[in-house]
Amino acid sequence: MDVTVLTGGVGGARFLLGVRRLLGANRPEAVAAHHITAVVNVGDDAWMHGLRICPDLDTCMYTLGGGVDKARGWGRSGETWNATAELTAYGRQPDWFGLGDRDLATALIRTRMLRAGHPLSEITETLCGRWQPGVQLVPATDDRSETHVVITDPGDGQRRTIHFQEWWVRYRAQVPTHGFTRVGAERPTPAPGVAEAIEGADVVLLAPSNPVASIGAILAVPGIRAAVRGTTAAVVGISPIIGGKPLRGMADRCLDILGVGTTAEAVGRWYGPGILDGWLVHETDTADIPGVEVRGVPLIMTGPDTTADLVRTAIDLIGAPR
Repeated sequence: MDVTVLTGGVGGARFLLGVRRLLGANRPEAVAAHHITAVVNVGDDAWMHGLRICPDLDTCMYTLGGGVDKARGWGRSGETWNATAELTAYGRQPDWFGLGDRDLATALIRTRMLRAGHPLSEITETLCGRWQPGVQLVPATDDRSETHVVITDPGDGQRRTIHFQEWWVRYRAQVPTHGFTRVGAERPTPAPGVAEAIEGADVVLLAPSNPVASIGAILAVPGIRAAVRGTTAAVVGISPIIGGKPLRGMADRCLDILGVGTTAEAVGRWYGPGILDGWLVHETDTADIPGVEVRGVPLIMTGPDTTADLVRTAIDLIGAPR
């Protein structure tokens, strides 16, 4: 099978472990039979201390490559923080963003290649040469397309725009917030192979990632939403909401700012039947979305095996192309 997954963040990375487990794409003998493409959110990408940080790409790469800090779900295992401590001692900003020493090496290589003129998709392929994720990781776009947030500054009461990372990490999304905006290229384009991976897939899966900051940011890249709407593949999403709460993180805060309820049904309707053919919700939840096949199943991803069962259900939900 050719499976394309739109994904981002810790939950999306763990979901990819289940896709890989189900299809056996981490076994060399299975490579010819199955191909998994992960279209990864870049809205969280940021310049920090002169380095290009790509949190979602790195989380997916480290998770699939066996190098992630399993307790946190992000960053490197066995990490140390000497560089961050020294930067803080020098009073260098931002002091609210910690970059581990091992993670620093990835950022240094990425930044050096970017400044040499290499696109992010090529750099990601190079970095994955070390980690061998068994999944083709592709940024949604090679262009800068960052998520920024319009807030009322708690210090001076003035309205200003800050990077999503500052809103998320520094303020924990707990400041008066008025909306989201895109900063970067005037009209970013999908990275090479992204549209083709969506249009040529047997099934397209929307991981249980933040529907606004991850999946929404991917669909906001001009051309990607059209590719998802136009593909002949079935498009099945997995709800990131269980019992009115996000599986992880502060997706509820993001949804509230857009006026979308924090329920499986509200998120499914927000994606819409123009995107979804199928929608998996937790077995204790319900959803009525016109034109979309909905099924209640266990959504808690306790490990790659249970996640593989979830992925199998998603693939089996819509057995035929549109």
